Amino acid sequence: MARRLPSSPPVLPGFSTIHVLGSGGFADVFLYEQNMPRRQVAVKVMLSEVVNDQVRRMFQAEANLMAQLSSHPSILTVYQASVSSDGRPYLVMELCSSVLSERYRRERIPVPEVLRIAVKIGSAIETAHRAGVLHRDIKPSNILLTAYGHPVLSDFGIASTLSEAETNESVGLSIPWSAPEVLMDETPGSIASEVWSFAATVYSLLAGRSPFEIPGESNKSADLSSRIDRARLKPTGRLDVPPGLEAVLARAMARMPEKRPASILELVRELQAIETQLGVPQTPIEVAMDDWALATVSDFEDRTLIRGIDGGLPTARGRRRRRAASAAQAPVTAMIRQSTSGQNSRNRGMPQSSGTRPGRRPRGLRAGTWVLIVGTVVVIGLGVGAILVLVRANSDGIPQVTDIVAEPGANVIKFSWTNPGLTTDDAYQVTTGDGRTALQSSTDYLAQDAQAGDRVCITVAVNRQGKTGPPSAQKCVVSGG
Repeated sequence: MARRLPSSPPVLPGFSTIHVLGSGGFADVFLYEQNMPRRQVAVKVMLSEVVNDQVRRMFQAEANLMAQLSSHPSILTVYQASVSSDGRPYLVMELCSSVLSERYRRERIPVPEVLRIAVKIGSAIETAHRAGVLHRDIKPSNILLTAYGHPVLSDFGIASTLSEAETNESVGLSIPWSAPEVLMDETPGSIASEVWSFAATVYSLLAGRSPFEIPGESNKSADLSSRIDRARLKPTGRLDVPPGLEAVLARAMARMPEKRPASILELVRELQAIETQLGVPQTPIEVAMDDWALATVSDFEDRTLIRGIDGGLPTARGRRRRRAASAAQAPVTAMIRQSTSGQNSRNRGMPQSSGTRPGRRPRGLRAGTWVLIVGTVVVIGLGVGAILVLVRANSDGIPQVTDIVAEPGANVIKFSWTNPGLTTDDAYQVTTGDGRTALQSSTDYLAQDAQAGDRVCITVAVNRQGKTGPPSAQKCVVSGG
């Protein structure tokens, strides 16, 4: 069946059309440039031939849902929604890339990167569930990447509230990632079916195919539906996927819903445990909490990081690594201050003895303080030595990127470098000046939406089996706009 041609982009006040980005069953997506503020955006426009009362309600529901949820860092941001002069509803959204949905089929994505994506997207789904919303179309093509490589969940077009899920009919299905009870019309959707779809999506990113797709055999809708209903899941076929991860995904795609994890959050915590088993930093869970205003940053991190099966300690957020040195010394400084201030307060409350000058501590207390300080310095010295040993051990044999060049363009800066000698499963870890990181296989990185006068910086390191080698020198360039 031939694919239809995209519709004509509508004339939108304050926006200029650039080109079409993609087409779907109900809408087309176009690239527009917004005049004020100046930026490129994706605009989803409903097709005029499908616009009716039901579609308008669906569109309005999607706009409202996205507006309520898009403050989450892993849910696509919606800027505005309206109706064009020719009567077509449209959404103005953050411009993101769909490269992940193509990449997983043509190359092997490193396991740590898949886990990082899974925890972030799982956090987004869990947040939607806590808001009473089912996504109902979780699949790889609905995971987009921002300009900084951050995964975001998109397309809530057939989403429904949890209270309505038992009565609504299925609006559309993506069969390879649909739970068996949904395909068999046992339910239009539930948290359990979303657990299945989420696990199937993670499986696909690892295997390079949908879970019940068999290369070289017929993979028509009827074939896939029959295999999904029989629930005979085969391993991903990758030797670098831990058996524990294979077991987690198999359990989440069990035929009987009650045998699956009870929530997306429960499944995400199991994925965090696999991260710890692999020796990579745990990706923080980003789920809105009712008591967020009462929680400190450290409390929040403690509650979103779990200990792995081997009892290893979790690692803090990547974007706080820049403050690691000062944070490590903070308890020591606080301890010294507490000791000296406590003695001062005690001295102020005591009568001065004849052998002590006013305002001066007794010699015994001063000596004790020096013992504490000397001991602290020794501990810090040992700690620094241990850190240096760990850094050297982790970076042994991992090549280093040394020659980053930058090509400023119109609102886009292209960074590129020479391959220092990567192996098949290696990846580049790109870290931007504001602390964001992205794993990729290409030797190019595009920093988009750079405004005139912005100073954009990156460093690049090689990630090998979850270990990051020595970073490159930081490369910075000022955008010309």
